[in-house]
Amino acid sequence: MATDRIDADTAAVLVGDAVTAPSMHNAQPWRFVFRRATGVIELHGDPERAMKRTDPDHRALHLGCGAGLFNLRVSAAWHGIGAEVGLLPDSSDAWLLATAALGTPTAEDHGLAVLYDALRHRHTSRRPFSDEAVPPPVLDGLRAAARLEGCRLTIPDRWHTEAVLSLVRDAEHHEEMDPLAQAETDAWTAHPQGVAPAPRDDGIPAEAFGPRSAGPTPVRDFGRARPVPDRGWAVFEEHPQLALLGTPNDTAADWLRAGQALERVLLQATADGLATSMTSQPLEWPELRWAVRDPLESMGHVQMVLRLGYGPPGPATPRRPVTEVLELR
Repeated sequence: MATDRIDADTAAVLVGDAVTAPSMHNAQPWRFVFRRATGVIELHGDPERAMKRTDPDHRALHLGCGAGLFNLRVSAAWHGIGAEVGLLPDSSDAWLLATAALGTPTAEDHGLAVLYDALRHRHTSRRPFSDEAVPPPVLDGLRAAARLEGCRLTIPDRWHTEAVLSLVRDAEHHEEMDPLAQAETDAWTAHPQGVAPAPRDDGIPAEAFGPRSAGPTPVRDFGRARPVPDRGWAVFEEHPQLALLGTPNDTAADWLRAGQALERVLLQATADGLATSMTSQPLEWPELRWAVRDPLESMGHVQMVLRLGYGPPGPATPRRPVTEVLELR
C-alpha cells in the first residue's frame, strides 16, 4: 500500500488497536505521533506515566510500549499495510522508542494478520484456572512466538515454579514495607464503583481485581490497596503453569523486543483458547530479579513472568481515547 493512501483516519484506527496492549498497572505509558508527509507513526514513552519507585529504569515502561508496538504491527498487517519498525531511532531523544514506516506489506506482515482477532479478546485474568495442563504442542507454539521476536520463553519445572512463587511472596512483603511503592500501586488502582471518584480511563478497575486468594498464587492482589465489599475468596490452582520470558541482554532495545514478544505470546495464547495473567512483582526489586532466572537455563535476563491456563477470561480494562494519545503532524 502506498503511503499516500495512509491518512489520519487510518493512523487512528491502527493506534486504537495498539493501545489495547497491557502495561504495568494499566498506566498506558505511550504517545503516538503520525507524520502525514512520510506515513510514519512514532512511538514515544510518556515519562508522566512511569513508575518512579518500582520501575526507575523504565524497563516495564519499555515492555508496555513494545507490546503496543506489536499490536500496531498486527493491526497494520490485518488492514493490508506493512510496518517497517525501527527501534530507538534517535540517540538524542530517549523517549522516542520506535518508528513504524507504513507502506507495502511483506510476507512477515501477512503472518501477523492472523492474530488480529485476539487483540480485543486478550485480557488479564486474575481468577483461578483449572488444573488442566497446557498441552506441550501449545507450549511449543508459544515458545516459537517468542523466538520470532528474538526472545526466549521457558517453562519452569516444579521446583523452579515453587521458587518463583516464593519470590512473588517476597516481593509482596517488600512492597508492604515500602510506603513509596504502596503509594505508587494505590495511585493506579481504581476505587470500587460508587465508592469514590468517577471512573477513570486508566489504571486497574475494581472489577479486574479478581477474588482474594486462599493460597499462594502469582496473581497480584490490587485489592490490598482498595478493599472491595463482597469481593469473596477463591482457591487458585495448586500448581500454576508459569512461563518466563527473557532476553540475552538487558538494554532498552531488549526491553522493546521483549514487549513485542510478550504481546505476541499473549495473543497466540488467546488464539489457542488460554487465559493469561502476568506478574512483574519479583522483577521490580533488583535483589529478587536475579533469582527468578533458572541457573540451569541459558536465558540471560527474565523480563516477565506469565501464568497460563484454562479458565475464565478477564474483564476488559479501560483505555484512554485515541485523541489523547495520538498527535497528527
